[in-house]
Amino acid sequence: MPEKQKILVVDDEPQIGRVMRTSLSTRGFDVRIASDGEAGLDLFNDWHPALVITDLSMPNMEGLELCRRIRLVSNIPLIVLSVKSEERVKVQALDAGADDYITKPFGMDELLARIRAALRRSTAAQPKSPGVFEVGDFRIDAAAHKASVKDHEIHLTPKEFELLLYLVQHPDTVLTHHKLLGAVWGGDYTEQTEYLRVFIGQLRKKIEPNPASPRYILTEPWIGYRFNPGE
Repeated sequence: MPEKQKILVVDDEPQIGRVMRTSLSTRGFDVRIASDGEAGLDLFNDWHPALVITDLSMPNMEGLELCRRIRLVSNIPLIVLSVKSEERVKVQALDAGADDYITKPFGMDELLARIRAALRRSTAAQPKSPGVFEVGDFRIDAAAHKASVKDHEIHLTPKEFELLLYLVQHPDTVLTHHKLLGAVWGGDYTEQTEYLRVFIGQLRKKIEPNPASPRYILTEPWIGYRFNPGE
């Protein structure tokens, strides 16, 4: 039998913990629950889960700090759950290292879809060979500076190539404007969102079947972008 994928749930609401344990366990996951951030961090270090789901508002250590601590040592998927729906709070969580953000109350089908996408992302982000990333419809050879979509090579400027490479390395992940600008342009440009809009527009013209209705680079309003690599 294949080993079950481990999911750590960190939430101080006992009812949420019970529902998550039951629902995820019946779908084949190995689930453990922690009731606050400090206990969650201890369990993360001891148990080494494949994915962490955390609330934001908790005693001892809040969810944002837990995300930051985990990101110091691991790139595993982090999904934040919260009753807070403000864009500012979502951006804070994503910039702290979360891969996704779901507002309570939520449907289990939605959560499972986000879990599957996050786990696919963590697998896809690993290069198939040195410097070569293949995910969905895309193949990127970083060393040769070549990119293709559905086996058709596309010609990109150096900055377009950097941007696409970063997107391919983070599929199915909400990437804030701040995070994308910092990763591709550097720390001095994290407020220059107009740079990003221009280059995303240029990239869409080269990779999208219909740039006016994108299927690969999806806009997360007021937050950033999510890269859908296709099948």
